[in-house]
Formats: sequence, C-alpha cells, structure tokens
Amino acid sequence: MVIGTKKLLKLIKEKNLIENLSERELTNPESCVFDIRIKELSQLKGEGFLGIDDRQTPEHESIASFNGKPGNFVTLEPGEYYMTESVEIFHMPENLFAIVKPRSTLFRSGVMLRAGVIDPGYNGSIHPGLFNASHQKFKLEMGARYIQVFFFGIDGGLVRTYEGQWQGGRKAATVKEKQN
Repeated sequence: MVIGTKKLLKLIKEKNLIENLSERELTNPESCVFDIRIKELSQLKGEGFLGIDDRQTPEHESIASFNGKPGNFVTLEPGEYYMTESVEIFHMPENLFAIVKPRSTLFRSGVMLRAGVIDPGYNGSIHPGLFNASHQKFKLEMGARYIQVFFFGIDGGLVRTYEGQWQGGRKAATVKEKQN
C-alpha cells in the first residue's frame, strides 16, 4: 500500500526520512508523493561493465549543479543520456521502500527517466538517469522538481536492509570491483 503524505511528514519530523526536502513539499505536498529536485547533472565518460561477480561504471563528468539559487539552466541534447543527483537525501527505515517516477513534464517533452527503487535501509542521495528521446532540445533548470517518489510499507516478515556499495549516495564504481 502507498504511504500517504501525512504519515510521511511525521516520519520526516520524527525519523529524518528525507533531508533537504523543499519547503513546498513540507507544507503543501501534492497527492501521495513527494517531488524531488535535481542537484547535479552529469554525462558518462568511458565504458561500463557488469559481470557475474564484478562491475564497473563509467566516470561521471558534472556539467551543471544547483547552488541554491534559481536561474541555472542546462540543455539536454536530443539522443543524449545524463545522470542526475537529487538535492534530497533519503534515510530509509527497514519497513519502507520507495519507487521513483518522472514528473509528467519530462515524458510530455520526450525525456525518459531511468530509476530503480530506494531500498529499505538505504541512506543517501539518489541518481536517476535522464535520456532525451525527443528530436528537440529540452531546457532544465537546476533545482527544479523533476521526479516523484512513492513510498510503500513492507508487510510480512523479515526484511534484509540495503548494505550495498552504493550506500551513502556514491555515484560510480570507476574501477572494477566485486559486487556485494
């Protein structure tokens, strides 16, 4: 079941569920989600690898970041893939996980979001990918609300919390490493 914003606001206040959530989300959240803002936009440089036991991801080259002030725009070029980082930092308890979805302006503009779940026990910022599948350029302001996060309760027993190597909001594994 999706957790409502009233309960989530209580978890933010009492358990620090999300750090750096905007004043808008703290005082007037929409629907049953929180909108999350973009802090950094990067391009991938180099090759990646995913094996049975090992992995390596490309390096990230930052091309824009949010400095807390409006007016910093970046253009997503057609056919290009970008990595992002959220302003918000998550502290997921063992009884919740979250799903990340795009705000509708993105897909209405031909920009696709690539994201996974935020696991129970994960602590850190998140790093969804954006791909401009359109034939048109897309202008994005750093600090804009670009994704939505839905929180779900976990029912039915023991949950293994996230202990992986991405804990803490790490962006890349730029050398080959063993997977946990």
